[in-house]
Amino acid sequence: MVAAAPRCVVNPAAPLPPQATWSPALVLGPEVILSGQTAGAAAQQAAAAGTPLDAYQQTLVCLRQLQALLEAAGGGVHNLLKLTVYLTDIADREAVGRARRDFFADVLPGAPYPASTLVGVAALVQPELKVEVDGLARLDADLRLAAPALGHTAT
Repeated sequence: MVAAAPRCVVNPAAPLPPQATWSPALVLGPEVILSGQTAGAAAQQAAAAGTPLDAYQQTLVCLRQLQALLEAAGGGVHNLLKLTVYLTDIADREAVGRARRDFFADVLPGAPYPASTLVGVAALVQPELKVEVDGLARLDADLRLAAPALGHTAT
């Protein structure tokens, strides 16, 4: 069997630190595997300025970075099928949920949300980080074409 070559995807809107030993996104056929995104430099700068980003703001940064990577891969948020959210304080889950609702209402109005898992973790790579989000997408899938689950509508 001949192995297929994944394509590495980068986007300046989802900055990769110079010491990175990972790929921000890999595309293999129609599948896009998205590395965890954090508010990184923005969270550091805001904390240094005395105005730290809260979980809501950090979640929006993460989702926008995933969006930028998906667009660089040739797709969009409508191709996003699964998210995993890592949260350092589970009490912030409401803020994360609100950020998700606000983000998806803008980019996928009326479409079902991606499947998702929320995981509480002790810490992330930088002390000011509260949220990290990774995802899986397929360029041959479109959430805009999916019917909402019975008894549930995306709002």
